[in-house]
Amino acid sequence: MLETMFAPTEYRRPGRVERAGDDPLRSTYALVLAGGRGSRLKQLTDWCAKPAVPFAGKLKIIDFTLSNCVNSGIRKVGILTQYRSQSVTRHLKRAWTFLNEGSNEFASIRPPRQHGDGCGYSGTADAVYQNLRLPGGIDARYVLVLAGDHVYKMDYQRIIEEHVQRKADVTVACIEVPLAEASSFGVMRVDGDGRVRVFEEKPAFPCSIPGRPDAALASMGIYVFNAAFLKQELQRDADDPQSCHDFGRDIIPGLISRARVFAHAFSNSCVHMTDSRPYWRDVGTLDAYWSAHMDLLRPSPELDLYDDSWPIHSLQRRPTPTRFMFDEAGRCGIGLDSLFCSDSVVSSATVRRSVLSSKVRVDHGSVIEDSLLLPGVAVGRNVLLRRTIIDSHCVLPDGITIGVDPDADRSRFTVSESGVTLVTPAMLGQLGAPCRSSHEIDKTRCA
Repeated sequence: MLETMFAPTEYRRPGRVERAGDDPLRSTYALVLAGGRGSRLKQLTDWCAKPAVPFAGKLKIIDFTLSNCVNSGIRKVGILTQYRSQSVTRHLKRAWTFLNEGSNEFASIRPPRQHGDGCGYSGTADAVYQNLRLPGGIDARYVLVLAGDHVYKMDYQRIIEEHVQRKADVTVACIEVPLAEASSFGVMRVDGDGRVRVFEEKPAFPCSIPGRPDAALASMGIYVFNAAFLKQELQRDADDPQSCHDFGRDIIPGLISRARVFAHAFSNSCVHMTDSRPYWRDVGTLDAYWSAHMDLLRPSPELDLYDDSWPIHSLQRRPTPTRFMFDEAGRCGIGLDSLFCSDSVVSSATVRRSVLSSKVRVDHGSVIEDSLLLPGVAVGRNVLLRRTIIDSHCVLPDGITIGVDPDADRSRFTVSESGVTLVTPAMLGQLGAPCRSSHEIDKTRCA
């Protein structure tokens, strides 16, 4: 039954079971799609690709996918870049050089090959097609295709083992989502054995889970393929002039009737479960990006960043501590229900339910509530912020108020559907506030 197949199972840490014989993880090559702009994040991705956008103060979004690979035991990883590739490349060269290439371990950057028309990848399937014959993919028996712009913790060992046991041609990781939100995903229907019988990419009228009219089964954009089978299908797709060369639009739907396509429930490989719910977020909109940060501030957050048994790797600095200055009547630095990263200074200001990234400065008399401040932000005196995202390197002038009057904010900044206000250095520059030049921002945007 569908309900039984997708019921959460007890999580098993990697390494608890001794692996004998042919280890599928050693024969797996992971390809991370990290070339997207993420246009729904508006001006936040003007200067860097979505996977390189900061998250949780000290991380980048792509760190979650790469950490899942390393923690799962997958050490052959290709990162496929395209839009603003230097933002991803810079981070990878600084934070992901610890893999031992002498032991056939690598996290290598794969930019698109430039064709005569100057174009790069024409779709997600084309990106994988161009890279399968590169070093690391030649001897692979399995190919794990991943998105580099989602926030989650997943043991990929579980989905690969399930793929092998079922003798599948392709396995698609899936998660339950509200039916009202399903049109943003690839939606599938499976039978009692977990085999995918219907797959529609972003349907206008998505099908619901049988017996669950309020929920749909959505693809996470995570696929396991048999390598030889994938090469054959990608060649078929490349030869089709009518194809968009996309996994969700072309490859997966075309395989349903002629291949063994199975679904893998994320609840069976999610590393941490809260109230039996697996945590996975596509932080592709301003509202989703802001909400995911607010999730971190709960007393028991669904996404655990403090678990050393499944760490999220990133650039390891030698930081100075965060500092709260002054403890005097009417002049006290206060932080409540918030996250503060290294090298930050809060000087006689109040911070509530907010995330302050590294190297943030907040001056006297300012109040910050329900907000996210990205690295290098400087907040002047007597500033009021509510439900805001302040982009890297913004310098907020004394006395400015943001997030209180949506109409006033729309004339100066970008306001999301739910009323979250995004502020960038360029927007402040138009107001006459101090602002770095575009060239300076481009150089340091995702540092």
